[in-house]
Amino acid sequence: MEISSLAESSSSSSGILDDPLFQQWPVNPKRITTSNSQAQDHVLAERKRREKLSQRFIALSALVPALKKMDKATVLGDAAKYMKQLQDKVKILEEQSKKTSISSVNESLVFVKKHEQNSSSSSSDESFPEIKARLCNKEVLITIHCLKRKGVVEKAVSMIEKLHLSAINTSVMSFGDSALSITVHAQRDEEFDTNMKELVDDLYAVVS
Repeated sequence: MEISSLAESSSSSSGILDDPLFQQWPVNPKRITTSNSQAQDHVLAERKRREKLSQRFIALSALVPALKKMDKATVLGDAAKYMKQLQDKVKILEEQSKKTSISSVNESLVFVKKHEQNSSSSSSDESFPEIKARLCNKEVLITIHCLKRKGVVEKAVSMIEKLHLSAINTSVMSFGDSALSITVHAQRDEEFDTNMKELVDDLYAVVS
């Protein structure tokens, strides 16, 4: 009976091994190797990403002045505050630049008007020359109404160049029988340090 029991047990075990349900989950060494390789690649990629992120935080912290702590939350918070301060400063400088440009133009016109009033006369011929100069950023627009005289245009242009202004365009037109209208669009050179009143006075001296 023992021999028959062993035989039955052996046949039962071989039947289990041959069962399709037992064989439907085979062990695949290649699949295990691929999974391990993908996991290692993911770990390396994550490590590189964190290293790059740390480098960016270090670079950002170097740009923020008076940084007390080096943790990421503090670096980001202080960097945001510093950017806001810079934006506010830029707005203030832009507003100041606009105001300076407008005041420069208005100031130049005031000087010219004073000069015209001081040089006015009851005679129409003696009211010349009439000179206007407008300044806008690096450009100067000069308008001269004067009597027709030999070499007056050359003298005016020569004085303009002497004052470190580069003429971009010059226009000369006859105004009536005895007058000229000279318009000069010029650009300031780096050496230009003359205000509009001095410019008008110097031109008045050579064309009058």
